Amino acid sequence: MRIAISGKSGCGNTTVSTMVAERLGYHLVNFTFRQMAAERGMDFWDFCKLAEQDDSIDLELDRRMVEMAYEYENSVLGSRLAIWNMKEADLKVYLKATDETRSKRVLKREGGTLKQRMAQTKARDEHDSARYKRIYGIDNNDTSEADLVIDTDDKSPDEICEIIVKAVEEKNKMI
Repeated sequence: MRIAISGKSGCGNTTVSTMVAERLGYHLVNFTFRQMAAERGMDFWDFCKLAEQDDSIDLELDRRMVEMAYEYENSVLGSRLAIWNMKEADLKVYLKATDETRSKRVLKREGGTLKQRMAQTKARDEHDSARYKRIYGIDNNDTSEADLVIDTDDKSPDEICEIIVKAVEEKNKMI
């Protein structure tokens, strides 16, 4: 069983993917821009700016993640584009939340002010969406590729994990 979980920054992608993988005993693949920036010894935001001009960064990141996910019979791939890039995923999940909720979560994780995080989240969404459209022809606001769309605004990570695990159990019954 391969599970792909996508969502914009602050939706709970990393947290939920980790929890689902642990709960099911699956291998987690969650290789991120932050990790690539660290590999290259770069500041995260500088790396994001570089990625806007160098499509090979996105292509490398996405290729590496999908390859990692297919190395295992049971895996959870958590990434912005997992549901689009992991074509043969058995379950595709899209996590969504309002801009305010996502910004508050990023604020909790990274600090700053809510105003800063709101502006940064909005700018990052715009830049990411434009890149995904240019590179892959993907509209990351279109959730029609997902088998399951979960609004995370009013749910805890545990509740979201439980919804996904139940969906996996139902899929496994059908196999």
